Amino acid sequence: MTITFDQQSPIVDLGGEPDWTPFDAPSLVGDSLRFVSGEPDGNRFRTRYYRDAENHLHARIWFGPETEGPPGHAHGGSIAAVMDEALGLAAWAAGYPIVVGNLNVSFRNMLPIKKVVTLESQVVSVEGRKVMVHGKLFCDEETVYAEGQCLCITIPDRQH
Repeated sequence: MTITFDQQSPIVDLGGEPDWTPFDAPSLVGDSLRFVSGEPDGNRFRTRYYRDAENHLHARIWFGPETEGPPGHAHGGSIAAVMDEALGLAAWAAGYPIVVGNLNVSFRNMLPIKKVVTLESQVVSVEGRKVMVHGKLFCDEETVYAEGQCLCITIPDRQH
């Protein structure tokens, strides 16, 4: 299917795995999810969040034509934006109101646009106000597009 920016948005299945529970991210952090998750039917990103049985945050993400960098593939900045939102949200979902202090993204493979991929994340450590979250963006276990490490800093006097 060829998609131009003037055509109607395609239907995209962002369904989760059977053991995942839908997670209402906007109700947790409000309108701050506008850049990546703000257009559920747009041609940039489409994102749906889930939690698994261990309360780890997962996302199904579609990288639309407006994320294109190298021909036919997502721009590295679009991948970094998704990592920023999802890894920061993983800290919030774990009970830590944070801002991102440092985000490191390692690009492993070029990510084709108009493809649904999965992002899994996990809070790996908490020391004082520092919360470390790791994540992986992949299609299947053999195809990892990017891995991220996010140092988050809790917001003083903020609870959710």
